[in-house]
Amino acid sequence: MMKNFYPIVTFLFICSLLFSCNNETNMENNESTTLSEMTDDNQKPTLPGDPSLPTSSEDLLKLIDESKGDFKYSVEDFFRNPEKSRYKLSPDGTHFSFVGPYERRQNIFVQKIGEEKALRITSETERDIAGYFWANDNRILFIKDNGGDENFQLYAVDKDGSNAKDLTPFEDVRIQLIDQLDDIDDEIIIGMNKNNKQLFEPYRLNTTTGDLRQLAENNNPAEPIDSWMTDHDGKLRIASKVIGTNTTLLYRENEDQPFKEVLTTNFREGVSPLFFDFDNGNYVYASSNLNRDKNVIIKFDMSTGKEVGEPIFAHDEVDVTSLNFSKKRKVLTSIFYNTARRNWHFLDEERADIQKRLEKDLGAYEIFIISMNKDENKFMVRTYSDRSLGAYYFYDRKTDALEKLVEVSPWFDEIDMAEMKPVQYKSRDGLTINGYLTLPKVTNQKNLPVVINPHGGPWHRDSWGFNPEIQLLASRGYAVLQMNFRGSIGYGRDFWEKSFRQWGRTMQDDITDGVEWLVNQGIADPERIAIYGGSYGGYATLAGVTFTPDLYACAVDYVGVSNLFTFMKTIPPYWKPYLEMMYEMVGDPEADSLEMAAASPALHTDKIKTPLFVIQGANDPRVNIDESDQIVKSLRSRGVEVPYMVKYDEGHGFHNEENRFESYKAMVGFFAKHLKPDLKG
Repeated sequence: MMKNFYPIVTFLFICSLLFSCNNETNMENNESTTLSEMTDDNQKPTLPGDPSLPTSSEDLLKLIDESKGDFKYSVEDFFRNPEKSRYKLSPDGTHFSFVGPYERRQNIFVQKIGEEKALRITSETERDIAGYFWANDNRILFIKDNGGDENFQLYAVDKDGSNAKDLTPFEDVRIQLIDQLDDIDDEIIIGMNKNNKQLFEPYRLNTTTGDLRQLAENNNPAEPIDSWMTDHDGKLRIASKVIGTNTTLLYRENEDQPFKEVLTTNFREGVSPLFFDFDNGNYVYASSNLNRDKNVIIKFDMSTGKEVGEPIFAHDEVDVTSLNFSKKRKVLTSIFYNTARRNWHFLDEERADIQKRLEKDLGAYEIFIISMNKDENKFMVRTYSDRSLGAYYFYDRKTDALEKLVEVSPWFDEIDMAEMKPVQYKSRDGLTINGYLTLPKVTNQKNLPVVINPHGGPWHRDSWGFNPEIQLLASRGYAVLQMNFRGSIGYGRDFWEKSFRQWGRTMQDDITDGVEWLVNQGIADPERIAIYGGSYGGYATLAGVTFTPDLYACAVDYVGVSNLFTFMKTIPPYWKPYLEMMYEMVGDPEADSLEMAAASPALHTDKIKTPLFVIQGANDPRVNIDESDQIVKSLRSRGVEVPYMVKYDEGHGFHNEENRFESYKAMVGFFAKHLKPDLKG
């Protein structure tokens, strides 16, 4: 069990550009707007962006036809919704829940342990339920947004499907979960930007009646509080506020006192509280990179602003930001960290013994406990690998019974999937770039067509595991290189800071150097190299074909930034408190105008000669549709035809199953047209 606190050192913007497809390896851990809802006063449809730009359905079908072949697995196989996934145990351990399809949308089902029949308790038909959890033994809470706008609302329903209620019926309001209050059955603590779109304030919410009680104010946009944290009793005692590029940690010993400043740091470093110590009310466990390059796990005294003793755990190569504990036994249990693969460090013999027991039967796969009951003797277990989405298991420690519940994707034979190999190469200025290389299962693995796949974020990282995009491309004969270019998180502060104001510059060089490494290894055919990415990866795609126009044979930009100036102007209001940090990380539109102009692909489309396919969700709150419209309009003004797919019921990445199918079919058709892979089946 782990509480979460998000101070500005890992503020939402760092991960909010992250593009993620329907990838089950994200390990547990958005609702459509109809045309009738998007109308002006004359009741004519008012669509985001320029509706004259998207390519016709007929022409997209022609592109899809380019990918036809005798393949064992279809595009639908890679991106269909699992029949059962995202399992969770009820707190009393008598039921488990899972998400499964109803009318092509992911809904919640509940099943009593020991029985065969499951009951569907939600009936969402517009979009998949984005997330859910058990509030108590009887009630389940879930979130959904509207057409990908990411203004998530909170809903509740009993485990028998009755007493459904919209708990946050506020227009254009986004909620955050602060504390599930596991020991208080009918209440949780959430954050909402109800009073000011830029600022989130904490509320105590009754999950049965919907009654709200505001716990604190956050009404100063010049010094906004961006994070809140409770103690083990659900009392709000820690906060973090933003002042320009600095963050200040706030603390109070009880809720009757005002918050006091504990520590102020530049956003480049800081202390991130994870949860309170079990005995001392002033101590917290935290992840910190204060006065060091890598984040380590420490104990921290909130009353003095000082570390207590030596770090609990540190790693020479990567940041450590995760710490788990047993709520029942009040002990630290494990630490999770990510090198080329995911790793565990156990602090508790009982937790280590459970892992050993699971590995005895499931050791061929990565193993995670994803849910447990309050007594901590019943566990929901998830497995996976780079070639399998794995399975869910129910483990009863009292009886030592391990029961397989379901294979996530039984239609796949993992022997057909490609291996995801960790690799390293050097950047031109001497940095070690970590990444993953996936080669198609062909006899001759030299001189291959290659898809370069930079991740989103950009302050994110790629990790080892099953990725349906990568496996689809490998099944069609392409090698795929993913790289954690400078700025990718997890490799320490220095590596992260080397990305500041380097969009289109050294960050892009790291990608280009990966291409050259593949060519020098003899793996890549230099005439058949493509680049594809989403969000920041979409920006890197556009930068690649703009600033290295001879390097790529074709490119696919998925919800990518094209113009750094317009991107800054259209950020969501809840990013505004971080604007000065964004200026430091990306660039100041006034002070760095020349550099930002030079790094904006939309301002240099005369350099683009690579065939380009652009994909965009019309309701994207992070990367406005104008980012894609600009690049398409500019290229077409020069007579360059750009296939352009827009979905008006999507946001930052496509979540509806049918849209995923169509977009990936068009993508592999586009690659087949321009890369001519040798593999035909």
